[in-house]
Amino acid sequence: MSFLWYTAPALLGAWFSHRFAWWRPTVPLHYPRVLMYHLVRNPIKGSRYNKLRVSPEDFDRQLGWLNKNGWQFQFASQLLNPPPGQLEKRVIITFDDGYEDNLTNALPLLEKHKAVATLFLVADRESCLDWPAQRKAARAQSDLSQERRLSDEQVRTLIKSGRFEIGSHTLTHPDLSTLDEAEKVRQLEDSKRELEERFGVPIKTFCYPFGLYAAEDPERVKNAGYALAFTTEQGIATAQTGRKLEWPRVKVSGTEGLYAFGLRMRTGFRGLKRR
Repeated sequence: MSFLWYTAPALLGAWFSHRFAWWRPTVPLHYPRVLMYHLVRNPIKGSRYNKLRVSPEDFDRQLGWLNKNGWQFQFASQLLNPPPGQLEKRVIITFDDGYEDNLTNALPLLEKHKAVATLFLVADRESCLDWPAQRKAARAQSDLSQERRLSDEQVRTLIKSGRFEIGSHTLTHPDLSTLDEAEKVRQLEDSKRELEERFGVPIKTFCYPFGLYAAEDPERVKNAGYALAFTTEQGIATAQTGRKLEWPRVKVSGTEGLYAFGLRMRTGFRGLKRR
C-alpha cells in the first residue's frame, strides 16, 4: 500500500507531463499564432475526423479565452505588412476547405467576439466531393465527404460580413505532390483567378491541401502570384523557422479542452510528441 501511495502520484505526474508537455517554454508573444480549423460543429460518434470538428461551444470558449488574454485578431493577409516594432499577441484564425458551418456556426461566434478569420477556399466545391479519397483511396466515401459545402452566395455573405477574407485552397483539393507540372500550375493559377473574378476580392494567400507538396512547389506558388502560403506543419513561425511560403500553423483539435488549447497557444504543440 505504501509503495502505491508514493508511486501513483509520480506515475500520474509523468503521464500528465508526457500528454501535455506543460513545461515547454513559451514562444515569445511577438510571434503571431496562426490557428488551423476546418469545421465548427458537433462531433459524429465514431468518426475518425472528429479532430477536425470543433464544437460551437468549444469555439465560443476559445474565442472568449483569446479575448480575455489580450490576443488581437487579424487576417492572414495582414502578416504581409506587420506593424513596426514588436506587436504582441496577434492571432490569425484560418479555416480550410469551405464547409457550410463556417457560415452557420462560426460566423455568429466571430461576430460575438469581434474576431476575424481567413478561409482557404476550394474554388470548385461541387464536382469533386470526396476530398479525403484524393489523399488515400481507403478513405473514400467517409463522413467528412458528406459535410455540406458553402455555396458561392454563402461565401459572398461571409465576405460582406467583414469577418472573413478568403485565400485559395486550389481548384479541387488534390494532393499537389502527385500532380504533373501542368496540372499544378492549373490548380494554383486558375483557382486564384476564378476566386478573384467570382468574388471581386484579391487573393494573396494560399494553403496546401492536406499539407502535401513537393520541394519545388513553394516557388510555383510564388510564381502563381501568391505572397503567403500555409502548411499543416505544426508550430509557431519564428525568426528561425518562419517561411512566407511554408508557414506553419497551430492545430486546434475538436477532441481537446481549453487547457490544451492554451498550451498550443503558448508553444504551438500539445504533449511531448508534436501532434
